[in-house]
Amino acid sequence: MKARKLKWVIGGLVLSIILSSCNIGATPVPTQDIGAIQTQAFAQVMTQVAAAFTPTSMPTNTLAPTSTLAVPPTFAPIGGSSGTVTPFAFNTPQPGLTQTGATPVPTMTGAVATVTTKNGCTDGAFVGESAPYDGAVLRPNEPYEKHFDIMNTGSCAWDEGFAFVFQPGYSTEGFKGYDIQLRKEVDFTKPGEMITFVIKLNAAVQPGTHIGSWKLRDDGGNYFGPLVFVKYVVGTRSERNATSEAQTATAEAED
Repeated sequence: MKARKLKWVIGGLVLSIILSSCNIGATPVPTQDIGAIQTQAFAQVMTQVAAAFTPTSMPTNTLAPTSTLAVPPTFAPIGGSSGTVTPFAFNTPQPGLTQTGATPVPTMTGAVATVTTKNGCTDGAFVGESAPYDGAVLRPNEPYEKHFDIMNTGSCAWDEGFAFVFQPGYSTEGFKGYDIQLRKEVDFTKPGEMITFVIKLNAAVQPGTHIGSWKLRDDGGNYFGPLVFVKYVVGTRSERNATSEAQTATAEAED
């Protein structure tokens, strides 16, 4: 009985040895990298997600337009396309007025200009004057009356607001002048018509040459037309007589 068991034991050992020898040289099963498996799975998931959505292009930002400063409009100044304000010179003889040149005329410190408004709408021209003429000799404080005839050569009427304005800057210091306002309709002057401005004054007391000047002004405060003036001399009796004789001789020669 024991011999039979021993055979079985020996036979089992021999079988085990044979089976073990059969496994020698076989290729072992490789161990898989867990990290690589996870990486491959994540890549497959991302591929599937990307395939499920249609790519949308991002909008392009458009820059706001740059504000361009507008060029300021150019305004044509009053008085015509050139807009030139032409100052008048007192020493330039006005039409119909003759200066004797005995005494220099004072220069005005503030500029008074001949300005035609509304493209020459207002303008005037000297037509004539009355005595005392330039260089006349008057007695001290002698009353006199001077007339100036001026024609409306513009295209607008001279009406309310227009005036015949005394110019102290172009007059002898201390000259007592005044303005004449056009207030009544009878004084309004249409284009082509003439108006007579009458100045009533007294001669100065001081001896010497005295000058008073006037100029037209429109209702906008702009001066226009001719500069007119009265010019006389306060002198002695002999000077007055000499002047009177000279004027008489001139009148006779003209006749």
